[in-house]
Amino acid sequence: MQNDNDRDPRDPDRQNGGGGEGGFNWKGIVLLSIALGLFALALMARNPSGGAKEIPYQKFTELVKAGRIHVEENVPEGEQPKVLQIEQRDNSKKQYVTGWYELEDSEVAKNNGQKYARFRTPIILDFAQDDLRKTLAEAPGDQKLEIYDQVTRDDAGWATLLTFYLPLLLLIFLLYLLFRHQIRMAGRGAMSFGKSKAKMMALDKNKITFKDVAGVEEAKEEVWEIVEFLKDPKKFQRLGGRIPKGVLMVGSPGTGKTLLARAIAGEADVPFFSISGSDFVEMFVGVGASRVRDMFEQGKKNAPCLIFIDEIDAVGRHRGHGLGGGHDEREQTLNALLVEMDGFDTQEGVIIIAATNRPDVLDPALLRPGRFDRQITVALPDVKGREEILRVHAKKVKIADGVDLAVVARGTPGYSGAELANVINEAALLAARKGMKAITLRELEEARDKVRWGKERRSLAISEKEKENTAYHEAGHAILLCLLENTEPLHKVTIIPRGPSLGSTMWLPEEDKFTNRKNELLDQLVVTMGGRVAEDIVFGDVTNGASGDIRQATHMARKMVCEWGMSDELGMIEYGDHQEHLFLAKELSSPRNYSEATAQKIDAEVKRLIDNAYDKAKELCVKHRDKLNAIAQGLLEYETLDAGHIKEIMEHGELRNPPSSPTPPDLPEESAPRPEPPAETAKPDEGELPGGLAPAGA
Repeated sequence: MQNDNDRDPRDPDRQNGGGGEGGFNWKGIVLLSIALGLFALALMARNPSGGAKEIPYQKFTELVKAGRIHVEENVPEGEQPKVLQIEQRDNSKKQYVTGWYELEDSEVAKNNGQKYARFRTPIILDFAQDDLRKTLAEAPGDQKLEIYDQVTRDDAGWATLLTFYLPLLLLIFLLYLLFRHQIRMAGRGAMSFGKSKAKMMALDKNKITFKDVAGVEEAKEEVWEIVEFLKDPKKFQRLGGRIPKGVLMVGSPGTGKTLLARAIAGEADVPFFSISGSDFVEMFVGVGASRVRDMFEQGKKNAPCLIFIDEIDAVGRHRGHGLGGGHDEREQTLNALLVEMDGFDTQEGVIIIAATNRPDVLDPALLRPGRFDRQITVALPDVKGREEILRVHAKKVKIADGVDLAVVARGTPGYSGAELANVINEAALLAARKGMKAITLRELEEARDKVRWGKERRSLAISEKEKENTAYHEAGHAILLCLLENTEPLHKVTIIPRGPSLGSTMWLPEEDKFTNRKNELLDQLVVTMGGRVAEDIVFGDVTNGASGDIRQATHMARKMVCEWGMSDELGMIEYGDHQEHLFLAKELSSPRNYSEATAQKIDAEVKRLIDNAYDKAKELCVKHRDKLNAIAQGLLEYETLDAGHIKEIMEHGELRNPPSSPTPPDLPEESAPRPEPPAETAKPDEGELPGGLAPAGA
């Protein structure tokens, strides 16, 4: 008998059929159907008069007197006409008189045109035999009714055995086979709880190679060494090098960690197993550790091989955190993983590739060399990487001639690979909805805004008062972006609701930035205060639309004081551990590392930074009140102004080249074909895309 562990993981019987876990037992269903059919035939054979209509003895007497009892004709020579027959059951005093009777004209149609029907009448001959003979003798006409034959079923001969007991025994035997099969499968399913759920990837289906991965060149180089080692191990062993036992890929969500692992599977000519970290933990104690051991057993049988564990933080979290001292199933699974990766009895040839976006919660024993020898950071792509990613995904769609993907890449700072792929897909859907034959830069810009901030909600009913308040709020942000020296260039201002915000002020970074100077952060605080300042100056009252600005400013100011050492009062000291407390016990056991007096100084310093930013924003807005009003009025009239329009207002105090008036969205009827919109209805500036920072304002 073949053991399940010796089967090829690609064998479908291991996953679906063959009586495996979750398989449907068609064989048992067929056997049960055959058994039930034989048993039904046995019952019919046991009761030959099963189709007869049972009538009471009084009715039988009336039929005899009416001459409606049928006498068989054309009886072969030497045989008696069996008009009536007495049938007796085993060990029963009740017998049945069976035969045929003539139907009335109204009943013939119901009997499919047959003139005669079979009947049976219960009778006890010990008491009514004489009366029966007397009744038969009173039959009218020349016909003579007699009981010619009597069958007594009180023996257990071969006929009874063949017609009843043999099908019954066959039914019992088939049920035994069915139940035995189900019990074996249930036992195998119970034992399979400890089996690994790692699946071997089919390399010939949807094969992905390193050509399909862009924007992470350094990560590709590091994992390519593993592929080269598997293809030519002597190249590295010649100098005494050994293959890494584990590779941990760390990066933000959507940066391409899983895609990179699939590319490794496509490039490496070795077995590749894939499993998720959540597949180890079940409701039964010990299942996770058993699955870890079984996974490495499969790997050793197919060595050299690669095992990819996605979201390893589900099983590799730091041990010892949590209230109480109860048995933690996750810790036992982690212990088994640690031992298998680098324990006392470790074999070479099984390489673990894991991915996570939370390396801070992983156990230190899991991260040490010898287990995960190499940590690869899969970071967000820079402008060049974003262009390469866009080109990879643009091969799958039709892009119009003249579209420069470098412009799209420059306008999407901070976007991950998954978001860039979504931008291309949304642009394709938008172009198809408009009935266009190719994707233009206009659709890419709209898709970029939709992915980051949501779709425009032009149909949202907003009162003129709220619209005016939103216009001045966004004008406050926009004018400060133009007046301050250490800010990013303004790109676009709009009061069209998008996502949860009623308006947005967007700026386009000139280049990817990885650090921020203190003066840049202070000016960002001033810009953030611009919306609330404009509301206060113009209306003398404020709204709750600046809640996002207040949250952003408070978070930035506290980081400047507690983490970045940008406070002259508190100096270059870190206050607090600044780690997310994922476990309640860790939070309770981590005391604050500064005094109450220092906490008051921190609060005072944060408030001082925000108050200074508010005062500076108010001073600039009051000084340039006329330009603030002009920007707000332009937004109320045209809804969206780009950087060129804002620059005209700042230089000349008015719009000299205003944009086209906004048009409400058209919703064509379902029956009418959708017309292709004219090019003039697009936003005027097609040469650039908005920046990647979040919209400011309500």
